Amino acid sequence: MANSAHSFSRRPLQIPPLPCPFPNEINEHAAEVDAESHTWLAASHLLAGADTIEHFRRSKIGMLAARTNPLVPRDALRLINDWYNWLFAFDDAFCEGELMGHRASALARALPPLLEILDRRKEPDGDDPFGVTLRELLDRIAESGTPAQVDRWRTTVKEYLFAQIWEAANREVDLIPTPEDYVLMRRITGATFTCFALIDVGGGYRLEAEEWHHPDVRMLSDLACDLIGWDNDLLSYAKERGNDKARHNLVTVLATHRTFNLQEALEEVSNMHKAAIAAFVERRAALDKWASLPVRKYVRGLEHWVRGHIEFSLGSARYVHAWPTDTRWPQAV
Repeated sequence: MANSAHSFSRRPLQIPPLPCPFPNEINEHAAEVDAESHTWLAASHLLAGADTIEHFRRSKIGMLAARTNPLVPRDALRLINDWYNWLFAFDDAFCEGELMGHRASALARALPPLLEILDRRKEPDGDDPFGVTLRELLDRIAESGTPAQVDRWRTTVKEYLFAQIWEAANREVDLIPTPEDYVLMRRITGATFTCFALIDVGGGYRLEAEEWHHPDVRMLSDLACDLIGWDNDLLSYAKERGNDKARHNLVTVLATHRTFNLQEALEEVSNMHKAAIAAFVERRAALDKWASLPVRKYVRGLEHWVRGHIEFSLGSARYVHAWPTDTRWPQAV
């Protein structure tokens, strides 16, 4: 069992670059939709107290939605923004909380009501803000998407919810997962596929089932998900050290199981990023030989997600200001 923590050294850390050839864009409705979505979040009772509400306002999660979905219309951006806010609020309340986040059994008992709401088998309890807002979001997605698109989103949400039990079980026994287990589970625990399932919904087009499940599309989706998860782990490592010991973070996983020091682990994540970018570009070239217009739009949506997430994170005080002040960055932030 590995449960070590890694301290910052006296030498300044160098954050390695995360080169990305994909377009850097932002939705023209970013600021107004972010404000509206925050008002929705504050009124939803998902957040506990004025300090938490203000923390979310300063985090500007709407900028993540706007950077990862730069071409969608205003109403679609608002729906996507609200979903991102729900995910961040759920993560804080259930996944990182002392009761739920560190007791797998408690978290497992909390999930059935949400699963029943997703399946429309019960109405949400009026005293359960997460259930009420989840049902609202489900209804809004159903208004915008086809039944197949809604089912795709529901499936990814269920996978995300169940994956939180795995993380809670690791916290309960103070376990740092192996690199192999972590890379596999990171694709699910980060909720990224729940966001990918809204790419075509927000864009106003539809991927057919055979397109969604095509090996090229699956590979590109997995690579994009890996890139987003690994990049987030690298850039948010300092923040996560103070919460959960950065146990579920690729930097910690590599430093623990491959005996890297912290700087070496950061460099290895960057190397993994570069290899995944190269694999994505190569696989996209194969896809271009057969892909329909909706598939091409979806893949461009994956590219927007990878690049938009980097730009959001490098501009977010949520991540950058957690690092020591002498940390060296590859670009101005």
